[in-house]
Amino acid sequence: MRYEEDEEMIMSLRDWRQALRTPPTYRVGNSTLRIQTTFVTVIALIGLFVLLILYTTSKRNSKTAGYGLGSNDVYRNHYFPQPHEILEKITHQESADEYYNATYPLTPPINTPSGVKFRIGIISDLDTHSKSKLESNTWISYFKTGHLMWLPSTSSITVVWDRTDPIELKSTFGQSGRGMELSELVVFNGKLLSFDDRTGLIYEINLESNSAIPWVLLMDGNGMTTKGFKSEWATVKAHRLYVGSMGKEWTTSGGELQNLNPMWVKVVSTTGQVRHLNWDQQYKTLRRAVGVEFPGYVIHESGVWSELRQRWFFLPRRLSKNRYNDETDEFMSTNILLSTDQHFSNVQVTYIGEVIPTHGYSSFKFLPGTDDSVIVALKSEEDKGRSATYITAFHVDGKILLPEIKVAELKYEGIEFI
Repeated sequence: MRYEEDEEMIMSLRDWRQALRTPPTYRVGNSTLRIQTTFVTVIALIGLFVLLILYTTSKRNSKTAGYGLGSNDVYRNHYFPQPHEILEKITHQESADEYYNATYPLTPPINTPSGVKFRIGIISDLDTHSKSKLESNTWISYFKTGHLMWLPSTSSITVVWDRTDPIELKSTFGQSGRGMELSELVVFNGKLLSFDDRTGLIYEINLESNSAIPWVLLMDGNGMTTKGFKSEWATVKAHRLYVGSMGKEWTTSGGELQNLNPMWVKVVSTTGQVRHLNWDQQYKTLRRAVGVEFPGYVIHESGVWSELRQRWFFLPRRLSKNRYNDETDEFMSTNILLSTDQHFSNVQVTYIGEVIPTHGYSSFKFLPGTDDSVIVALKSEEDKGRSATYITAFHVDGKILLPEIKVAELKYEGIEFI
């Protein structure tokens, strides 16, 4: 009996040692899965290595859209975009996953026997008359629409305005009792925008509801001020919206220097992020090209960047080699077109017709399909309290294609192909 117990114990010890030498097995259904630690580790390392290669390649191939004056990110406007809605992805440190709607014009041009028919719109700046007489704390602006006909074979242009009354746009946003003094129209990211030179607000003009919707607030100077930016011109460069002011030192009515806030430019992304650029030297370079130094001045109300030509174009509203004076300023209009490369290292001056002292450029756009060689512009007149608007067109070499035609007895300061 004792022998049998000892033999049974020896058998148990032998079985226990054999179990230690044998890897454990697990049953899953009818299959046997053995843990292969080394194999799993190798597979994990290979996976991490592949992911690292993919991430590095993606970063290398990404395209950065720059804010600065030296950005070479180029977008070329197509005459008839195919498809009509063009979406382009932007990769930027401030906009990691952003798409740009490059549709332009918003309404496709129409080919007719008489030429190419474009839809256009202009926006008013009524100054102190923008205050509504019917509603309290309300300011208004007028949006007027029409068609421009372009016949390339003869370089002829005709403009026909809609017979309906201009659309009345309203806003309850004002500063110091003034508002809705809209100074420019620009298509940006598939939207029509306008700019209040009193409050600093950028409005989206909704063409379906005929309303002005506040989008971004721009502050004066470097942005650290309590006053709205006096927006005067705007354009699109490298999928960014550039908004500029007068390009002239802020002075008293007698020309005494107050600050340099109008010498700044705002750069706005599609998501509404704002950068503030000091353009003091750029503006001074432009005015030196026409022999002007402070206390003389050049006032800018229209500026456009040409992606096709990689150049800036400006049609100054007023120019004087003398100190600013409220009474004489209305008679300082110009007939010059300034253009320069993106580094402002080479400024060209082109003269367009004769100077009409009270008719100054307030807005212009390149005619689509002309390789940015034909300009359609608005000129505003302010003379002893009387206002008027004129439309004209000319080649960038100065050849006039459409002499001035009066549009209205109101001051319209923004034009765009819509």
